[in-house]
Amino acid sequence: MNRKKIVTGLLCMAGLLPVCAQQRVLSVDEMFRLADTNSRSIRSHRLAVDETKQGIKTAKSDKLPSIEANLSFSYIGNGWMTDRDFSDGQKASMPHYGNNFAIKATQVVYAGGAINRSIQLSELQQQVAELELQDNRQEVRFLLVGYYLELYQLYNQQEVYEKNIEQTRLLVKEIQAAFQQGTALKSDITRYELQLQNLELGLTSIRNRIKILNRQLTTTIGLTPETVILPDTTVLARNIERRDELSWQGMKNESPRLKLADLGVEMSKKQQDLVRAGRRPNIGLVAANNFDGPILIEVPPIDKNFNYWYVGIGISYKFDALFKNNKKLKQARIATRKAEEDRLLADEQVSNGIHSAWVELDEAYSRLRTREKSVQLAHENYDVVHYRYLNGLSLVTDMLDASNIQLSSELELTNARIGILYQYYLLKRTIGSL
Repeated sequence: MNRKKIVTGLLCMAGLLPVCAQQRVLSVDEMFRLADTNSRSIRSHRLAVDETKQGIKTAKSDKLPSIEANLSFSYIGNGWMTDRDFSDGQKASMPHYGNNFAIKATQVVYAGGAINRSIQLSELQQQVAELELQDNRQEVRFLLVGYYLELYQLYNQQEVYEKNIEQTRLLVKEIQAAFQQGTALKSDITRYELQLQNLELGLTSIRNRIKILNRQLTTTIGLTPETVILPDTTVLARNIERRDELSWQGMKNESPRLKLADLGVEMSKKQQDLVRAGRRPNIGLVAANNFDGPILIEVPPIDKNFNYWYVGIGISYKFDALFKNNKKLKQARIATRKAEEDRLLADEQVSNGIHSAWVELDEAYSRLRTREKSVQLAHENYDVVHYRYLNGLSLVTDMLDASNIQLSSELELTNARIGILYQYYLLKRTIGSL
């Protein structure tokens, strides 16, 4: 194997191999760090958080004074006057060039609490975006863990298949030697050659699946698609917390899903406050200055500029809110009740998810103990049948059955070990601590 790696490396350096894939042993924690930095999904949610932060600044800007200015120049045509019965019409000369400049500043003093409620809603939206980022990070991590564990499983299966292929080839040689001695039939050789072909086809399928998962992993965590990811062989030795279900259930309130449901209730209540704010008057300080010319309200007009200013308090009230906002408030109250029901539903679903994952984790441990015993028995059975076959005491079909049982038990043992880790990570994902 080392000699093969050295030869491959020399060929790569000499340029005789067009593509030399870079192998990288990747731990779960390192994979998570790369995903946090390079996952497009996580980066999109991180931008959503930045957007809500800017939304808070925008909401707070409503507390600042409003300042507006207008400037215009105009050409004024001559007027025309008549009696009330439209008789005795005559032309009225007008100054032809007009100008207008106005500036007005308004500072809101009281808006019924609408501005503060809008700011609080924006802050809640930021918390929602941060929780969605956290939940998305958990989802991406769990997805990657699924790929990673399946990749680990496939590499183990590949090793099992390679060992069985090697074993089958040796057996074929033994049967061919027995055939030459007249103690085996040609059909025995054919059956095992068929078994060998099936094993090689299974190995090809596994290798193709490894390529697919490898690309999905590399593109998600920002590595080049040519990188060959090798799972850390110590992952199965990871210390797994053995807790009872009650302990896991006690951590469910940390779940991003439940926190999002709590924020949904709070935001719905803030919406009610905003509707109530629409039923209150708006009070503001006003300061303005106008510079106009000519003065057209006099007859004849005065071709001069006129400047005036004023300061005061402005009060506005929408009387239609008395009957319109009642319907909006009723709608907001229904939305709050729905949000509260959604919170209860989320709690129920998270609790059921924890229960299901915990039960399946406990089952996975039982399955592992069973598979370990099965592998031991399968190896013992194969050795016995192999010995009996070589001594003419069993049929080739017995050897085929023993070989298939051995392969199946080894694959199921690998799956059982991976299954424990998967269920553990599923529990961590459910409570939001992956």
